[in-house]
Amino acid sequence: MKTALFLAAAGLALTVAGFLPSGRAEGPVGVTDPWVRATVPGQNVAGAYLEIVSTRDAALVSAASPAAGLVEIHTMNMEGDVMRMRAVDRIELPAGKPVKLAPGGYHIMLMDLKRELKEGDTVPITLTIEGREQGRATIQLTAPVRAGPGHHHHGRGQ
Repeated sequence: MKTALFLAAAGLALTVAGFLPSGRAEGPVGVTDPWVRATVPGQNVAGAYLEIVSTRDAALVSAASPAAGLVEIHTMNMEGDVMRMRAVDRIELPAGKPVKLAPGGYHIMLMDLKRELKEGDTVPITLTIEGREQGRATIQLTAPVRAGPGHHHHGRGQ
């Protein structure tokens, strides 16, 4: 039987299932300030951002959203004078240390969007967290859409 913990973060209700092979929650994972960058007409990708902290060593291993045909975890970094984006398999969540997914760094890419995302809309996102020895859990959240600083566009292969 899965144990569910209910957390409130940034005014949003999050459901967190514990890491469960033993049938008990090993510790909660908290998410604060989730948001998705607004798009412009014709744009089919957007970034999602948040801060996440786990009470035990864990990793963010995937994300999903019904708003997009494909969702990946990405990182952006400078290679010479060029900012490059690439998919990553996981983002480590060291126990007790907040990990920020923000523009210009780690983020969640929503690709093949099903509609334009306008300020004031919300986007459902499911995060999958993997504990080192505790199995997998999901976090379901609703992220508001906002313009965000330095509004820019991502494309595949950048």
